[in-house]
Amino acid sequence: MKFSELLWQDTEHIFEACWENPFVQGIGKGDVPKEALIHYVKQDFEYLNAMIKTKAIGITKCTSREDMIMFKDTIDFVLNSETHPHHNLCAQAGVAYEELQGYALAPASQHYVLHMLHHAEKGTLGDVIAVTLACPWVYLYVGERLMKEVNPNEDHPFNDWIRFYGDREEREMYKYIDRLDELAETATEEEKQRWRTLFMEGCQLEYMFFEDAYHAKDWPFARTLTDGKKA
Repeated sequence: MKFSELLWQDTEHIFEACWENPFVQGIGKGDVPKEALIHYVKQDFEYLNAMIKTKAIGITKCTSREDMIMFKDTIDFVLNSETHPHHNLCAQAGVAYEELQGYALAPASQHYVLHMLHHAEKGTLGDVIAVTLACPWVYLYVGERLMKEVNPNEDHPFNDWIRFYGDREEREMYKYIDRLDELAETATEEEKQRWRTLFMEGCQLEYMFFEDAYHAKDWPFARTLTDGKKA
């Protein structure tokens, strides 16, 4: 069994939970509360900034130009392409994209960001791949399933979002899966166990991201300091 097949075996139930989440189901039905869309974009904008930084850390762990290119291509994709689905959600929420940038991270999102950056900084190339793999894999899974089960047309409110994640010809994610499978062939049992744990935690945080977006969960009290400034 390939290492990536073991990862799937560990987490298939979490992927199914992501699919069943009301945010994802709402995307498919074309009915997501405005507050949920706004919360999602605010959080995802900052999360993707952290993903870019994590991938940049990944480059420092590389010993080959091929691996460097793999990370560079992802950084380019997030910077220049992954704004497209955000614009779709903003259009449906009736809010300008620029208005939803620069907000503080909610608790689960903050945990996810610190989780990625911490393990990437202190870990190996395999750690960087494992800690960032859940995001593209979950989005590919729900995107392709939405394409199959919804098959949206141009009139669907979230047609652009669904097609962006479910109808792309190039699957950069598979390069990371193949590379992690290669690394696992010579990794110690301790390393492989750590990668499995990092990936599973990432999958759970992906579920929490959808869940928190749908319910617009944030800190229980306003993040305001005693001098009136925002934290």
